[in-house]
Amino acid sequence: MIVVIGSINLDLIASVDRLPAPGETVPGSAFVTAGGGKGANQALAAARAGAEVCMIGAVGNDSFAGDAMRLLREAGVDLSRIRESDRPTGTALILVDERGENIITVVPGANATVSADDLSPADLPLKQGDLVLLQHEIPLPTVEASLRAARHAGAISVLNTAPFRAEAASFLTRADYVVANETEFDLYSDALELAGGNRAARMRDYVRRFQSNVIVTLGGEGLLCATPHQFFECPALEIEPVDTVGAGDTFCGYLAQSLSAGESLETALTRASTAAALACLSRGAQPSIPHARDVLFAYNRQVRA
Repeated sequence: MIVVIGSINLDLIASVDRLPAPGETVPGSAFVTAGGGKGANQALAAARAGAEVCMIGAVGNDSFAGDAMRLLREAGVDLSRIRESDRPTGTALILVDERGENIITVVPGANATVSADDLSPADLPLKQGDLVLLQHEIPLPTVEASLRAARHAGAISVLNTAPFRAEAASFLTRADYVVANETEFDLYSDALELAGGNRAARMRDYVRRFQSNVIVTLGGEGLLCATPHQFFECPALEIEPVDTVGAGDTFCGYLAQSLSAGESLETALTRASTAAALACLSRGAQPSIPHARDVLFAYNRQVRA
């Protein structure tokens, strides 16, 4: 079982030729809505990868809630522990340019109400061998409490450090796996006073000091992974991106499913990286998350290449 504790949003997505400068208005060419939120995106990715997934979070009592959870429900994610809040469903306002680059504003809404009270044994039925997947779009005390609960239950914890929040450095090292992009890791390196003249050296210092695993994603350049026993690189699948929104969440969901299924870390990372690349080939976070059969086809082609 994969338990995702995180945010649930409705994304409002506009396509533009180029992203506006401060104070500038640019015309849009298209507009769509889609389910989003880093927690929900990762839950959907894990489910499409083939995992049994339970989602813990909150939505509002409004018209956005149903749309925000529609694809999760269709994918068979267990939504029985989603709580209704008196705050509105979380919303993300997204502009995507013709190169696939984006700018995003997130209004947390109900996501800000997810608390340690939602982690009671009745709401968080963890057992040894389960996997807990977390991000930073819910209150950080809840993230920290979730890491403690996972450790207590003997579950594996995977923490995606997006979006960057400096105060998370105090509990980052409690996660079994940390997934950060290059900017996030560099900022946490400063906060944790990691030693080394380059990123790889700082990653090695991290795992030496904290005896956990750290994965740093590099976009089109692939990723770096450091564990207490090995260090390796994983190249990215070469693509022409249409929209990069949701690629990181796709990576995390597929990584969680592969780890939960007992695959080797290198295999899990290659498969997750392949899935993330495929997610960049269409617009929207959740609609673009690939299904397992498409990832398997692309993964096999990549491995044979």
